[in-house]
Amino acid sequence: MSANADSFPDWMTRLQARDGDAAREVFDRFTGQLVALARRQFGARLQHKVDPEDVVQSAYKSFFHRIDEGKLEVGTWNGLWGLLTLITLRKCADRVAYHRAQRRDAAREVAAPPDAEAGAPWLEAIGREPLPSEAAVLNETVEQLLQTLDDDERPVLELSLLGHTTREISEQLGRAERTVRLLRESVRHRLERMQRDGE
Repeated sequence: MSANADSFPDWMTRLQARDGDAAREVFDRFTGQLVALARRQFGARLQHKVDPEDVVQSAYKSFFHRIDEGKLEVGTWNGLWGLLTLITLRKCADRVAYHRAQRRDAAREVAAPPDAEAGAPWLEAIGREPLPSEAAVLNETVEQLLQTLDDDERPVLELSLLGHTTREISEQLGRAERTVRLLRESVRHRLERMQRDGE
């Protein structure tokens, strides 16, 4: 995600031409973070039922299908990360919905984990592939949001996108949990304002 933005158009041209090295660059750059993000979405109830790597592979399949259809509307590495994050989260939501449906409901087998941030309920609402117009809006919003963040807020957002809890972010950054919680709230309110202004 930190690559020089000037290289992105050239990389996109190669990727659209089905260049194998360009495709490998996507995997090398994002796979570890996407797997970590997917793993955080399932919690104790589903960890033994869902393989995060399978979820990420499914997300990549949708991503490359979108490229083949000429529906990829991103212009920077940060925009691409936002799109891959969105697709992965929606794949996770599909798996959660599947395992909660009818007799497959894993909640009947194991009690819910004590961590209140695990199994975020908002994932239920995004269990589908984003439309090209939605992906374009998301990418633009993510880029705008990243530009407004200061040095305190950016690492909090990045770790949040990777699925880390307030406590984990606090430990990794050496910041008080209350401070991390306030920073997350500040970023969330800023995102909500940006969404309202864009309506």
